[in-house]
Amino acid sequence: MDAKEAAVRFEAMLTRGAGRLPALVGFRPVAFDASGTLAAELDIRPELLAPNGFLHAATVIALADTACGYGCIAFLPLDGSNFTTVELKCNFVSTAREGTITCVATPVHLGRTTQIWDARVTRKADGVLMALFRCTQMVLPPRAPKAPA
Repeated sequence: MDAKEAAVRFEAMLTRGAGRLPALVGFRPVAFDASGTLAAELDIRPELLAPNGFLHAATVIALADTACGYGCIAFLPLDGSNFTTVELKCNFVSTAREGTITCVATPVHLGRTTQIWDARVTRKADGVLMALFRCTQMVLPPRAPKAPA
């Protein structure tokens, strides 16, 4: 993929999550390059906190998994119709109560049937690492047309 194609794919990402979980949590893609690195961010709001007053782990995972998923979409092989996450792991090392968190997702393996992505989630204000995330995406083949009834 060249820089021009990366720019076109990034533009498509800007509205992809409308009306879905990415929009609900406030996911914002901010950069994407031809190497596959995708940067995104999310503003912390009270409704994204756990009952203990700290950022809910699911919010961090939503940011990281969405960033990796958008990257996966950008690199689907020609015979891939879509993808789904089949495994994810997240190690949390710090948290936050307010501000903006950022995520940088990078491809580790861009195969024909699977992709593996890593992401680092940090606090935007001070760059402190919050989580290390890895997921495996299964590339879905085109669906066979339904037989006439």
